[in-house]
Amino acid sequence: MVHHLDRLIFGDNQFFGVNHMSEEKARAGAIRFQETRAIMDVLDAALEEGLRSFMCTTHDRVADICAVVRANPSKYAQLQFYPCMPYAHKYANAVTEDGYLGALKRFLPDDGLLGTLFRGGKALATGQIEGLITLLVDMEMKMFAGLPTPVVFLQNVVVDLLLGLKFKHAFRIFADHVRAKYGAEPGFITMNLPMLLDQLAGQGVNNPIVCANMNMIGFRMSGGLEGYRAALATHRCRAIAMSVYASGAIPAVDALAWVAQQTNIEAVVFGASSRANIRNTIELMSVADKAHHEFGLAA
Repeated sequence: MVHHLDRLIFGDNQFFGVNHMSEEKARAGAIRFQETRAIMDVLDAALEEGLRSFMCTTHDRVADICAVVRANPSKYAQLQFYPCMPYAHKYANAVTEDGYLGALKRFLPDDGLLGTLFRGGKALATGQIEGLITLLVDMEMKMFAGLPTPVVFLQNVVVDLLLGLKFKHAFRIFADHVRAKYGAEPGFITMNLPMLLDQLAGQGVNNPIVCANMNMIGFRMSGGLEGYRAALATHRCRAIAMSVYASGAIPAVDALAWVAQQTNIEAVVFGASSRANIRNTIELMSVADKAHHEFGLAA
């Protein structure tokens, strides 16, 4: 079953101190959202404004968000999570705090603990990587137990490392496991979309969901604008654009008008810290899509 992607997907960078252009803004965001209630207030506003897809890392704080959602099933009945894994700092911090065994106990799934350990141990003993990849996914998915996760993403830090190492079979392992165990579609985040689409096609990962920086000035787009256009025209995929504002370098109205003109971009992921900014983005995207549609019909 193909999962329908909403045109706009709400992201979590603003909650955890991530801003690619301003360290000062990143620090201010981290301070503002140090309490889970502050995050939930913004997430509630996003839901009330009509957004229902939340693309998030597996940051420790996301576990707190999941707990709130589980405790209020009727309020969050429409919310769906798009987990993005792994979140490397989490593991380093856990080992520092709890030691290696404590970290394992914290992250391993409660069900099938021995089987999970066996898969990881077998991979280490035999050099087979499949057990390690599936173990990693299961560890990361533990916090989302009981919640809808129709798309599960592999983070760009791993995707692009695998591309560099030319270990393309790992993409197929990830895709097959996510589909089989979680009934979800696999997603891939990258800083090099042209190279990734070539590799996914070679592994038989058909019509993949891919997320990459896409904006009108080529900000953080490895391969450049023309390379991305050619890749999207050549490969069948479902593209999600991130960094469409180029971290503030492009006015929102111009950025979203450009997105609307790109027929191969299915969705946009964006972050916002207030209801006003969320509503403004929704309205601008709607106006841009409508204008492009009407212009296309007129042409």
